[in-house]
Amino acid sequence: MGFLELINFYVIPGVVLGSIYALGAVGITLVFAILRYAHLAHGDLATLGAFLALAVVTALGLPPLVALPVAMIGTAAVAVGIDKAFYEHLRERPKIVTVMASLGIALMVRSVVQVVWGVDSESYVRGIVRPENYFGLRIKDREIYTVVFMIGLVGVLQLFLVKSKWGKAMRAMSDNPNLALLSGIDNKKVVMLTWIIAGGLCAAAGVFLGINTELKSMMGWHMLLPMFAAAILGGVGRVEGAVLGGLIVGIAEELSVLVLPSEYKAAMAFVILLFMLLVRPTGLLRGKVL
Repeated sequence: MGFLELINFYVIPGVVLGSIYALGAVGITLVFAILRYAHLAHGDLATLGAFLALAVVTALGLPPLVALPVAMIGTAAVAVGIDKAFYEHLRERPKIVTVMASLGIALMVRSVVQVVWGVDSESYVRGIVRPENYFGLRIKDREIYTVVFMIGLVGVLQLFLVKSKWGKAMRAMSDNPNLALLSGIDNKKVVMLTWIIAGGLCAAAGVFLGINTELKSMMGWHMLLPMFAAAILGGVGRVEGAVLGGLIVGIAEELSVLVLPSEYKAAMAFVILLFMLLVRPTGLLRGKVL
């Protein structure tokens, strides 16, 4: 196998897949940093976002990238509603209770998707999309869009966290919740903002996965382990760590088929997750310990 073949058939798809994982992992890391629990419904919210975009594409005939903002807003609203209805009254309970509740929410969201859209595979665009040749690199336009949008969304989020008043409030809640409350930060608004951002990023991850592959009711559930592996690998609570972890997990999964059957590709995320928890629980960029 030549160098260009390795890049075209393994590294480029790995970067694209890693970018999708990164979007989901950023939401996971924000939820854990602010609320201190692992949200198991994250993947199914991504599925919901992908199918909301499909509804817009089907009803109005718009391209999926144009439908993306609608899906992000809709999923963010659902995420806030779920928090108000199911998680808010569990704030003072042990975190494991909320984690188990999020598993129930995952099943509920998935069931809604299956009832409304069915269990068959769907796609945004019919037909075969051929890649363009860039000096020997064979890249599809949708792969470029995926990476560019990931960089743009994460860049805007980083600016928001560093420069804005509410971004600084979120960072303060992440570092020391009790001190942040004593400083006059509105806890409820920070939590709501966290769910808005996490829900929007969930939708983006689901839409881009649907653009690059196809839509299935279980797609988000299959993304959950790689997204958690990416968040832990980069360092929980670190946005840039989630991006780094997502890219590493995505490339590792694609390269693993060189030595393993493709059916075991998803096992790479599990191996990376276990390895990091055993060797460096704080992740590559020294985030919080789960």
